[in-house]
Parts: sequence; structure tokens; C-alpha cells
Amino acid sequence: MRAESNQKRFVSLAPMMEVTDRHFRYFTRLLSKHIINYTEMITCDALLYGPRDRLLEYDAFEQPIAVQLGGSDPNKLKECAQICEQVGYNEINLNIGCPSDRVQDGKIGVCLMLEPERVATCVESMINAVKIPVTVKTRIGVDNHDDYGFLKNFIQLQVDAGCKMFIIHARKAWLKGLSPKKNRSVPPLDYERVYELKADFPDCKFELNGGLLNFDMIQSAIDHVGSAMVGRAFWDNPWIFHKIDSVFYGDIDPVSNRVELLERYIPYMEKNVERGVSINRLSPPLLGLYHQVKGSKKWRQFISEHRHFYDRYFDDMLDLCVELEGGLS
Repeated sequence: MRAESNQKRFVSLAPMMEVTDRHFRYFTRLLSKHIINYTEMITCDALLYGPRDRLLEYDAFEQPIAVQLGGSDPNKLKECAQICEQVGYNEINLNIGCPSDRVQDGKIGVCLMLEPERVATCVESMINAVKIPVTVKTRIGVDNHDDYGFLKNFIQLQVDAGCKMFIIHARKAWLKGLSPKKNRSVPPLDYERVYELKADFPDCKFELNGGLLNFDMIQSAIDHVGSAMVGRAFWDNPWIFHKIDSVFYGDIDPVSNRVELLERYIPYMEKNVERGVSINRLSPPLLGLYHQVKGSKKWRQFISEHRHFYDRYFDDMLDLCVELEGGLS
């Protein structure tokens, strides 16, 4: 029995650096009307002193969409939250999960689990500054600080600061010795920790993130905590998620085959090519469209080798898609 359709939030798309840009978010919206989109993490300094319009740009079609911020200065986070609310984002999410050396040097990401009071000050500052929800995405622990008491205390301080929703990546992180990529796979998953949080904080909303590869795993997360966040699986194999709306929301799926999906994405690509956006930036969401099915190698080869626009690019892409779909039927 799938989740009841009267709830609004079951599945979201995880914020992923160099993945969840506006083009990928537009692509995922073609697959689901209901999934919650998240931006890549945007640091406060980049937003305040960098190309703000480019960083925050999105198509209205991407809604609902949350912006993920990285920072540890409550005043900067307050200002950034206000800017994002004015631009039209639906949620402000604070990154307390990224383990890369670069963000650690800037006091951003999972290293802040070691400063829970500081995080709480940041959370409270943003909550008092905006009317949209402020949420926290974090891990279950960091380095040797990985017992449940440490995690529960961290969450309690954020609850006391006013936060009511948490997205929990069910792995701890190592600040040294593991790359960000290995931090997504080497530390073991511990879903039970997230279930415990849900039991101990019944008035809060929780979303489970980490290792969710298929609908059965997503449903289990929903059954235990209420909602699920999917990351790399959506990037690697987007087509397996084209039935999210019918399975989890009781709605009609937006597309029924890959040809239909491509026929809806190509006009978006054409519009952006006319604006000067390179095919290099528009085509990556398509790479996994035939993941582990007949024709996958031929498809990936076409997308990878034709990264520069030519007159018949879209026609050839669509012709190949029609050919491969015929081979699957």
C-alpha cells in the first residue's frame, strides 16, 4: 500500500553540487509534478558578493523549489534567506552535511555539527527573518561523535531555535581521510537512527536521505518517517522515477515514455541555446535516460560525443530515442 495522496510531501530531489542546476531541475519536473526540487548548495559569500542573479535563476516551471544555503554567520544567513524569499523560493535549507575540505575551511557543512549552538543561532536568525520554512539537512554524526545522544542533542537545539523539519542523511561523515564521494558510500547507513529521531521528536517532520535506490526503499522511508530524499539514483537512472506521481501521489504521470519526455525537454533546450547556453550544460540530465537497458551505450555515446550544437542535433537525438524505444517494446 503506497502512501496516501492527501499528503503534500513524499519525495524530494537532493541538492547535489554540479548536478542540481536549473536545467536538471527543469528535467526532473518533466518527470514529476510533485517532487520537491533543491538547488545546489549556494554559499552566503557567493550569494552576497557574487553573481546573484545567475546563482538564483530558475524557471517557474521548477516550482516547488527550495534553496540550500551554506554558511555559519547568522547575519549573512539572515540576509541571504531574505533575498531567496523575495526571489520566490519556497524553502530555505541549511547545509550541515557537506564534508569537503573546501567548505570546512569556510565553516560550512557537516563540521558545524560540532558547533550545535552556533547552528541554532543561525537557524533562529533565518526563521525570524522569513515567512517560508527554514529546514536543516544534516548527517547522523561526524568523526567519532556518532552516538545517538550527540545527534539527539544537536536536533534538540535546532528544535529549540524553531526548526520543525530535518532532512537526515543516514550516514555519519569523516572530516579527514575520505573524499566527499567516499563519504557518500563508505560510512554505513543507519536508518534506525533516523527512525529514533522521528519517535523522539513526534512534532517535527523528518525526511530520510541516503541509499534510496528504488520505490520499495522510498516507500519504507515514507512509512517510517514521512518522506524520502533521493539523490544520485535520480541522476544515474532518472527514468525509473517517471512513475513517482502515480505511485506516491495518486496522480497521472506527466510522461509515459522517453520519446514524450524528450519532446518536452527539447523545446526548453532550444530556448536556452538561443539564449547562448551551451549544449554542454543542457545535455547532462539526459545521460542516464537508458541506464542499464538495451541501447544505453549508444545513447550515452551520442550525448557525450555531441556536446556542441549542430543543425540536426535535436532531430538526431529524437530519432535515436524513437529507435531505442522501438527496441524496448
